[in-house]
Amino acid sequence: MRSGRFEAKQVQVAGSTPPELMFVLGAISQYLGAALAFSLFDDLGVGMVAVLRVLGAAIILIVLRRSWKRSFNDLDMYWTAAFGIVLAGMNLCFYLAIEELPLGNAVAIEFIGPIAVAAAGRRSVRNLISLLIAALGVFLLAEVTPEGTVTGFLFALLAGTLWALYIILGSKVARTGAHLDGLGIGMLIGGLVISPASFDSFDRIMDSPILVLLALLTGLLANVIPYGIDQLVFRKISKSRFAFLQSLLPATAMCIGIIALGQRTSLGELFGISLIIFAIVIRRSEKES
Repeated sequence: MRSGRFEAKQVQVAGSTPPELMFVLGAISQYLGAALAFSLFDDLGVGMVAVLRVLGAAIILIVLRRSWKRSFNDLDMYWTAAFGIVLAGMNLCFYLAIEELPLGNAVAIEFIGPIAVAAAGRRSVRNLISLLIAALGVFLLAEVTPEGTVTGFLFALLAGTLWALYIILGSKVARTGAHLDGLGIGMLIGGLVISPASFDSFDRIMDSPILVLLALLTGLLANVIPYGIDQLVFRKISKSRFAFLQSLLPATAMCIGIIALGQRTSLGELFGISLIIFAIVIRRSEKES
């Protein structure tokens, strides 16, 4: 009963909050978590950090939601498992991509995924124009350079493909009875599936228990909060609009760098942020399909 009231309150809050604001809040949490995760790469290894991030998020959600009380029928395990595996794979591939590529290049390549989903949604001239404007804005923010390797490019491209599948499957899970319980159980399954990527780093976790705890906690910032928000937003808007609003993520990351870290930015980057905001205004003025 308590869980039901809590979920009803979440839906009520989500219904009264603009999805754009929810995306920004989720992006802030996600990039803070990413910054913490990046700092652990050298000590724990990319694969280990990715696995601990997903498993840590799963444990937090399952405990908070008491998901073990849900039946397999309620969780719709086929979609829940597929969603969790895609989500975990997306996290792992992006980490492997930024090991080989500058962050901007990886972001620009990965963004192909949501662009494809948005383009496949509402087919109208206004939607196409807003999509092209947003894509240009992301490209300017990404500061693409010729550095990097073919391996990094392929991992970024795979991460983008999985990002597209995450949007499609995430929308499916959000509209079934699984919802946030599906997110937690799905991430547990996904974390176990990608766990072989951490096998070569097992010797490191015995020497760094504090760092392991930090890696588990990255799951709260980088997965539980932003993906939990995604589940609420999925129930409110279409897949195509959700995919389109993903362009707010790199824009938010840039704003965090400017405001919180005092980072300098170029006119091109500021123009990129302006283009994304302009594109969202154009897209929002069109009725949801």
